[in-house]
Amino acid sequence: MTASSTNQTTRGPSSEDVRALATAVDEHRLGRLINDLAAFGARDDGGVNRQALTKDDFRGRRFLIDLARGYGATAHQDTIGNLFFRVEGSDPHALPVVTGSHADSQPTGGKLDGAYGVCAAIEVLAALRDSGVSHRRPVEAVIWTNEEGCRFPPGSMGASAFTDPGLLAGFLGTADKDGITVEEELSAVVADFSDVPSRPLGAPLAAFVEAHIEQGPILEAVGIPVGVVRGIQGTRWFEVETTGVAAHAGSTPKGARDDALRKATAIASDAYRLFAAGDDNLRLTIGRMNVAPGSINVIPERVSFSVDLRHPETATLESAESTLRSIVASQDGATIARVMEMPPTPFDEVIQRTIADAARLLGIPAVPIDSGAFHDSLHLAGHAPTGMVFVPSRGGLSHNPNEYTDLTDLATGTRVLAATVLALAND
Repeated sequence: MTASSTNQTTRGPSSEDVRALATAVDEHRLGRLINDLAAFGARDDGGVNRQALTKDDFRGRRFLIDLARGYGATAHQDTIGNLFFRVEGSDPHALPVVTGSHADSQPTGGKLDGAYGVCAAIEVLAALRDSGVSHRRPVEAVIWTNEEGCRFPPGSMGASAFTDPGLLAGFLGTADKDGITVEEELSAVVADFSDVPSRPLGAPLAAFVEAHIEQGPILEAVGIPVGVVRGIQGTRWFEVETTGVAAHAGSTPKGARDDALRKATAIASDAYRLFAAGDDNLRLTIGRMNVAPGSINVIPERVSFSVDLRHPETATLESAESTLRSIVASQDGATIARVMEMPPTPFDEVIQRTIADAARLLGIPAVPIDSGAFHDSLHLAGHAPTGMVFVPSRGGLSHNPNEYTDLTDLATGTRVLAATVLALAND
């Protein structure tokens, strides 16, 4: 099944099996698991600091390995540290259906970003055991290594190395601010995980589905518990620089000033007008600005600032970038350089329909939605048919100790995830 297979039909499980599996999803067990995982790296403010490949990350991994084995799964790991928990299907030769997310957090993270998708995947394994529902394909829960990238850049390291093993050597040599490398951290715990056999990077998958909190306000605003994610919007990052002449703030007349910050603020103001005039899906953010020489009584001679531009459609990104470049060109001594581009990533249409059908069968309202944030699924989409299930985020808050989703919504999303996985595992 691929993105080009959208006109094909599939043979799914019976509605009775779908409902039996959904009923076996235990809301309270899911809540306990989320809280138990949050204890690894718990902060005093209720948040989580469980950065990738730290002691808390590895302790959390061991906890989840033991738990998944208790649900009848076998555990495997690969050379970048991704963990897979596998429940066999009736066809030992079939490719697996995989679901999961990441367990690492930001330094000031919450309990749910990434962790919800991991816990939901493991709850699917528990529900499969409890319901006794059969499936043809193997089902796997995965924990991708270092999605956040806050300790070891770049983010989504595990998912991208899995889908492109040629990246592995560079990732293993990546060091944190203390000079400790990814390879050193993985090597330091080899003995602790010697009971977890290795598997190769890049193994083929039948499908990948990731459950995640929305990290935005849309589902909460419309009062819908499940989002069927159409794709991840495209992103382009720019570095804008303006130049002027450093001079005395008190003795330089208005007409004699060449102020780099004044040029920068004019560009920023016009850029925000571009943002305001764009459609509702356009995102433009100026998140960083550096002023030199940075003295209170010196006219700035150099300013650099970032622009983060996002939209689900390439044509709109092209148009917005063209306008942004024209704005920069209108100021003497100003330059702009694109420093990163991530094209829009549409998800598989068959999987989108499978998610929507699962929600409909269970009587759960669902709505199409686009992802404004990067996820591991972005990398998996080029490797296997991929989709995502969103649940609401209160106030749209994430990367924050106060991120919150009602447990009922978390369980609802997990039921849709389970029904989706079952349909894909029996296609």
